Amino acid sequence: MGTSASAADDTNAPEIHHWYTKFMKECPSGQLSLYEFKTLMNLHGLNPQANTYVEQVFNTFDLNKDGFIDFLEFIAAINLVIRGKIDQKLKWYFKLYDADGNGSIDKKELLSIFTAIQAINGHQSMTPEEFTDMVFQKIDVNNDGELTLEEFVNGVESDASLLELISKIFDLSNVLKVIQKDSFKPPYNFNL
Repeated sequence: MGTSASAADDTNAPEIHHWYTKFMKECPSGQLSLYEFKTLMNLHGLNPQANTYVEQVFNTFDLNKDGFIDFLEFIAAINLVIRGKIDQKLKWYFKLYDADGNGSIDKKELLSIFTAIQAINGHQSMTPEEFTDMVFQKIDVNNDGELTLEEFVNGVESDASLLELISKIFDLSNVLKVIQKDSFKPPYNFNL
């Protein structure tokens, strides 16, 4: 869990205390389960694709893969949203999209994630198929139908319009706004 400790180092002491107080208020056990995460974000009753996406977001934040988000993992996630550099966010997005964890993103994985995001956020400017085809057309350098981490990060960083689109679609700042509120009352519209 050394990566989450270094992320916590980037946040100042009063801020950490603030986040710790909120985290412990909502999660007295110090361990946020997937169910509690969904409750906190008012994300129960989603269709299967959206539910899979929310689970993937949770699992990506669960750095030590113990089935819970502890406070250090929580701070690492907040730090990524608030202060993360674009290459850090792109690496996180890659990890999120790589649902099977094999080190590459195929069209099926990207299509699944984008479909789930649309299920949560509603209508987007393009269909999941159009989005997936556009991404692969622009950045699948060797045309093998899979994106490596290097292809993904370099491809997105070198295409300003794609970078803007991906940053907007997968923006987590709305999640942060909900977490920052003193009360967690529905309804929420999240751009996970």
